[in-house]
Amino acid sequence: MTPLISLDDVSVVYDNPREGTSLLAVDHVSLSVQAGEFVALVGPSGCGKTSLLSIVDGLIRPATGSVTVEGKPVVKPGPDRAMVFQEYGLFPWRTVWDNIRFGLEVSSRRVDDERDRIRWSIDLLGLSGFEKRYPYELSGGMQQRVGLARALVLHPRILLMDEPFAALDAMTREVMQAELLGLMADLDQTVLFVTHSIDEAITLADRVVVFTPRPARINSIIDIDLPRPRGERSLKGLPRYQELREQIWSQLEGSAEEPPER
Repeated sequence: MTPLISLDDVSVVYDNPREGTSLLAVDHVSLSVQAGEFVALVGPSGCGKTSLLSIVDGLIRPATGSVTVEGKPVVKPGPDRAMVFQEYGLFPWRTVWDNIRFGLEVSSRRVDDERDRIRWSIDLLGLSGFEKRYPYELSGGMQQRVGLARALVLHPRILLMDEPFAALDAMTREVMQAELLGLMADLDQTVLFVTHSIDEAITLADRVVVFTPRPARINSIIDIDLPRPRGERSLKGLPRYQELREQIWSQLEGSAEEPPER
């Protein structure tokens, strides 16, 4: 089966011409992701996980190797991919409706059903009644829903999520995890998800890719063979959950500048 996303021997180098230096952020990474798969990327802080998302999104070009989506080379951002950030990325002067609409404004693909798409994403994320609110009037969880709605309004095949729930309190984070799992099941979405939380990775993912400290290399890829539907609290009582948790932790412990969340 041809993978939806394929990274082949990808390296990322950041040059600093002023100082005449360069930084190797990602070192010869190869990874394939199938359509409908949820893959979590876990590793020490600053190891290059976000750089990998940026490569798949087409925001940066690899120094070596190639990236393809559906067998086609990635050379720039496209409507088949959408990014969701930790910081929400909402415009404070725009309402919920207009923040979501921005996803369509920047798309290279013209759509004729703009209002229907915005309404669909608002209803999907439980934002009905908040269309005229501004970001400062919303909780962190509601702001992240707006960010997710802005991504989904494009009907992308791939969601690239960079620690989207890290800034939320524990209860809101768990609610958003459950909502995301429900959305992914309904939409058959493909997700690349960066997180520092081992528990979050196990709860959400089909596979967890564990990276070394910078430059990022793949340490291991672990299949999460736990039943769905999942919830963090219900999974924690399962022996297999604890086994997976310790397996991931043992590969990260001692190698990270900042230890991952236990």
